[in-house]
Amino acid sequence: MGDNVKGMTNTTDIRPFRIEIPQADVDDLHDRLARTRWPAEIAGTGWERGVPVGYLKELAEYWRTEFDWRAREAELNEFPQFVTTVDGQDIHFLHVRSPEPDALPLILTHGWPSSVVEFTEMIGPLTDPAAYGGDPADAFHVVIPSLPGYGFSTPVREPGWGDLFRVAQAFAEVMRRLGYERYAAQGGDVGAGVTALLAMVEPERVVATHTNGPVPFPFGPPAELDGLSDDEQIRAERFNQFQSDGLGYLHLQSTRPQTIAYGLNDSPVQQLAWIVEKFREWTDPAAELPDDAVDRDRLLTNVSIYWFTGAGATAAHSTYDGMQAFREFMESAAQSGGEGGGAEEGTAGGHAQMPELPPSGIAVFAADNSIRHLVDPMNAVVHWSEFDRGGHFAGFETPDLLTGDIRTFFHSYR
Repeated sequence: MGDNVKGMTNTTDIRPFRIEIPQADVDDLHDRLARTRWPAEIAGTGWERGVPVGYLKELAEYWRTEFDWRAREAELNEFPQFVTTVDGQDIHFLHVRSPEPDALPLILTHGWPSSVVEFTEMIGPLTDPAAYGGDPADAFHVVIPSLPGYGFSTPVREPGWGDLFRVAQAFAEVMRRLGYERYAAQGGDVGAGVTALLAMVEPERVVATHTNGPVPFPFGPPAELDGLSDDEQIRAERFNQFQSDGLGYLHLQSTRPQTIAYGLNDSPVQQLAWIVEKFREWTDPAAELPDDAVDRDRLLTNVSIYWFTGAGATAAHSTYDGMQAFREFMESAAQSGGEGGGAEEGTAGGHAQMPELPPSGIAVFAADNSIRHLVDPMNAVVHWSEFDRGGHFAGFETPDLLTGDIRTFFHSYR
């Protein structure tokens, strides 16, 4: 990360930020890509064993010779960006205010292996809907933070920043420092967890929450197929297959993050493969290749941010910390239940009592495995949308659909 985040401070100041990757780092990336030691590949195999060598060689060569980091860096720097220090950790965020004076503040939180880049095509339509054929009454002031350990919210200076309750508290503080006493929240993947916890941390300030792509906990039992609709059976079968052979990354990052960190931090091709595999597996099933689902340059901008900031390693450690916090919560909940307590005894990490939560909405895209009665057994979700396009990275894949669903849902909570 080096000089890309200036000056650690313990104040509540919000400091302007620009992405300025040293040219030496760009040259080093190109040199490493040129000197890649490619592995052998078993004849007749394909994506079932991971990213094929032929595909990755071509993509890496494009990254080295055709992808223009400086152009992408300049595009990102067109958005106002800031850093503030919360609980000793630098938090980077984009903050774009709407021209509409009555706009609703909205915090958008990305997941893994994503970044703030996922939301950049949505910023204009969300902040200035009138300029994109929308209703000015649906305008938002948009705040897009980088999760601690991701992107420019690095380096991470101590363990524990994978605890999503702690992250939610930090993001709530960011919104407070920006002067937003009432706001909406949206996120997917890890961001969905942070979004849900923001509602628990400050239900009096969060007007409503919207998430995309939630699934039953991956280490739970396989989904039963009996009684499901045809569409739900497809999702259930996909979820069961994911449990069977799709959790390798999670086991590694949640148990031995330092071991995988060496490859992610030293080899850009390892970092590229680590991310591209998920963009192949989790995007719209109609897309044959990752860059059929997501524009190739946007995909490589996301990967480049992981590479230049060293976030592949620190995001893995965040996964480890998050799983540790989850296990502690489950143990605490089990003990509380055994002593006559209940769910209200604690939330993630056992930090707080369960308050009355603000309304929630969920968007499900074509590649998602969400089945409503499993995700929402108490029928508490007030807005449930299903789409026949897109997938896990909705902001990258179908920003139009995600933007539209955000507008529709939050329209009633302004």
